[in-house]
Amino acid sequence: MAEPRRPLPFGAFPLPFGFLLLPPERELEPIREGLLAGRLPAAWPPALRPHELALAGDDAAALRELAGDDAVSRFNRFVLDPDSADPSELRAALGAELAPLVDVVAFATGRSDAVPDASGLTGELAAMALAAQAVAALAADDSAGAVSRLNRAIEAAAPVSSALAGVLHGAIAQAHKHAGAPAAAIEHLTAGIGLLSGTDLALGCAEQHVELAATYQELAADRPELVTRAVHHYHCALQLVTREQAPELYAAAHANLGTAYLTMPMVEASDQLRLGVAIGSLRAALTVYERHTHPRQWSSVQLNLANALVYAPSTHRGDNLVEAVELYEAVLAVRDRDRDPLGHARVLANQGNALAHLGMFEHARGKLVEARFIFEEFHEYDAVTTVRGLLDEMARTATKANADA
Repeated sequence: MAEPRRPLPFGAFPLPFGFLLLPPERELEPIREGLLAGRLPAAWPPALRPHELALAGDDAAALRELAGDDAVSRFNRFVLDPDSADPSELRAALGAELAPLVDVVAFATGRSDAVPDASGLTGELAAMALAAQAVAALAADDSAGAVSRLNRAIEAAAPVSSALAGVLHGAIAQAHKHAGAPAAAIEHLTAGIGLLSGTDLALGCAEQHVELAATYQELAADRPELVTRAVHHYHCALQLVTREQAPELYAAAHANLGTAYLTMPMVEASDQLRLGVAIGSLRAALTVYERHTHPRQWSSVQLNLANALVYAPSTHRGDNLVEAVELYEAVLAVRDRDRDPLGHARVLANQGNALAHLGMFEHARGKLVEARFIFEEFHEYDAVTTVRGLLDEMARTATKANADA
């Protein structure tokens, strides 16, 4: 059998499907070209039945379809089951040009810690070996080394596979963020999104939208105008994936989108509508984040949702406040006094504020006094001042109510 034609559509789509070789049949050429650009075939020919099954997540069935003894079938079985072949024998069967793929797959699947050598490789083969080297560099906390290798990987991939180049732009953005270079990360994420938009790599594109949005959101602490860019990219991500397709990404996008809306200034009455959107996104995140599966994320989203409900304009304000109090109570069970005293105090203060809005002054006072005591213990004097202000305002409101009665 002839060797697979290069460039190989290799590495752009996730394992295992994205690492399977195509048989060298001429009729598969349009599919090869499409995969290089990130496009899946509209119909799968019988020769690619194993690929179709692997893409669907049925690795066992894909393995059953790979019964041949040719080098491509043996390699593809190795991708699906790295213990199914001897790497040395497989390298010899593939030939000198394609033998490095065995090292790339062994490293990517965790079968080997040996970092692939990129010497003498070109195109997509060089790109994948360099990407593996970048992973090893990041594991060794060598961000500069990872960036250098990924820059070379992108240069190697760009002329032969726009899809692989797009994926690698996302990888180098992560390395730049790790190195404390958000501007470079933004540049690469923008390039990656441009290459992946409109392809069948919707999940990868959505991941880069979320990463770009999160980067803008982090920078918005000093440049508030960037929040609107973050919001835009979270929405772009949510147009590409559903909860069923990518629950973790879906939840992260909604959680961060809700938080972004809550940080935007409320200047006009119409701006209050954003609170409603934020509440909807936070509730969507909680369909994935549960206390026993994602305790940290669940706690954060619960708290943000409670805060939003306290200030949301609604004809059911009382119901919103009651729900907020209950949400705060659930968070207090996680952020307990011993393990997270300051977090516990902040939730107490917020809960006390909600109780005060409900007119439950005695309950509110107990929560606020406890929060003030903790803040004083840890010398959080700004927080102490805020809590004292709430207690003073509550006292004035109670006095006025008694006088009116």
